[in-house]
Amino acid sequence: MVNLIIDNVEVEVKEGTSIMDAAKFAGVDIPRLCFLKDLNEIGACRICIVELEGTNKLITSCNNKVEDGMVIRTNSPRVRKARRTNIEFILANHDFKCATCVRSGNCSLQDMANSMSIFNMPFEVKYEKKAWNKDFPLQKSFEKCIKCMRCIQVCNKVQSLGIWDVVNSGYRTSVDVSWNRTIEQADCSLCGQCITHCPVGALTVRNDIDKVYRAMEDPSIVTVVQVAPAVRTAWAERLNIDEKDASTNLMVAALKKIGFDYVFDTNFSADLTIMEEATEFLNKFTAGPMEFPMFTSCCPGWVRFIKSQYPDLVKYLSTAKSPQQMFGTIAKTYYAKLLNINPKKIFCVSIMPCTAKKHEADIPSINDSEAPKDVDVVITTRGLEKMIRSENIKFDMLEEEAFDMPLGIGSGAGAIFGATGGVMEAALRSAYYFVTGKDPEPDAFKSVRGQKGWRESTFDIEGNTVRVAVASGLKNARRLIEALLRKEVSYDFVEIMACPGGCSGGGGQPIKDGQELAEKRAKKLYDIDKKMALRYSHENPSIIKVYDDYLGVPNSKLAHKLLHTDHEMWDMALSPRLTMVEDDFYDEY
Repeated sequence: MVNLIIDNVEVEVKEGTSIMDAAKFAGVDIPRLCFLKDLNEIGACRICIVELEGTNKLITSCNNKVEDGMVIRTNSPRVRKARRTNIEFILANHDFKCATCVRSGNCSLQDMANSMSIFNMPFEVKYEKKAWNKDFPLQKSFEKCIKCMRCIQVCNKVQSLGIWDVVNSGYRTSVDVSWNRTIEQADCSLCGQCITHCPVGALTVRNDIDKVYRAMEDPSIVTVVQVAPAVRTAWAERLNIDEKDASTNLMVAALKKIGFDYVFDTNFSADLTIMEEATEFLNKFTAGPMEFPMFTSCCPGWVRFIKSQYPDLVKYLSTAKSPQQMFGTIAKTYYAKLLNINPKKIFCVSIMPCTAKKHEADIPSINDSEAPKDVDVVITTRGLEKMIRSENIKFDMLEEEAFDMPLGIGSGAGAIFGATGGVMEAALRSAYYFVTGKDPEPDAFKSVRGQKGWRESTFDIEGNTVRVAVASGLKNARRLIEALLRKEVSYDFVEIMACPGGCSGGGGQPIKDGQELAEKRAKKLYDIDKKMALRYSHENPSIIKVYDDYLGVPNSKLAHKLLHTDHEMWDMALSPRLTMVEDDFYDEY
């Protein structure tokens, strides 16, 4: 153990503890900007500086370890002056038009400048300007980038993609797309983890909210909105609503207040996905020994990843569309017939915890209704928050409302789609029924749950051993695939989600800087599942009816035409690993 003094408080901590962590034992939370625990402990921002007695220097607390006998001052006049100057230097290279910034009110730099009472700039403000494709789902504002390097580290260490890198040097230093590529040329999965870990507004998603309002203003258009499972766990996190009051039905009422004609539940189409995907899996599983496992395909970030990193394995993806896209197709075919209107008069909006969904909705080959697009616009959970704020909704005066019918009924199996392992568990519940004719215990497959990045399990279904694996986070996906290719492991069915923790930790979810909330949100989904009377996708009455009245049976000719897709039909930039000579590529993963 190491003994030291921090701000006149004696502290005893383990050897190897950082000064920043040791300060917490003294009740001191040292300010920081670039720091991310275990990912980005580089002291680049120099905001976390402290004064070490007996030396003539200030040191960063995030990456310096404690030593016995140290006397540390975290907020001495010298520290405060230097910290203030360092913030001013950062601001001098930052376009701080806070009033029009998407992160205003939720920006670590803004908070820090306010806490240090920085209201005037002593330095000339000069920042980088560079064009960016405004149509791309991921947006970067170079003028707001503070070079904290968080995006680089998250993309490298968590997602193993290396999309971002430091370019140039000296005063021209910048963070840009690696390998001298444009973002369109990059093998970006669009997971959005760089966005949720950016402390400022340098990285955002494309804003499509105005498209929704324009559709609402057209009296000839019927606006329908679907809400993903993970959205209901996070939609009110920054709206000053007590967590126990932020119900799904209150969210539905808010969407009605905003002006949507019909509010539906993506849990419905998650159940539809299970019907198709579980049937597809059983058809392959019972056809004989499987050459390679079947991979889930409902995460578009994962689909982009496998297409760019392992294009030869794309054929092993399930052909089932994601719940988002199945909903869009059903809304503009089956539901359009129920309303007796032209599918082109339906404007379908999806609210997702995901950034890659924006790209998915734009893929031409995935659209199978008679309208130009099955899903017209994708809004993130953060986008929903902004729409609610702009409506000035008084939640204490708002009456709860239920989802509209018939596309508003979802099962608990559909709800857990938003948690890593949820798709696998939901699929196994129905696969078991399809094979045995009996429902399993609802929690029979709960061993696939958890936050560990790569999990595996084995189940017996009517004497057949089914080997499954679940991974979240693309570095874990890469580890799993490499192990499969080396024949170190063998599975029949694999679920992969691009974002750590699954959709609950998606790139479109509310941002609380320095906090990882996927596990907490996932617990809410499992609580929803546990409380529901309907816990199996195959028992959803709306699902039964859509098959009876329209689709026939799972994997029928019509179901395959509308609810499945060919992932080879669109192009994705390949990884530099595949396009460069091996000696030219530095592989750090």
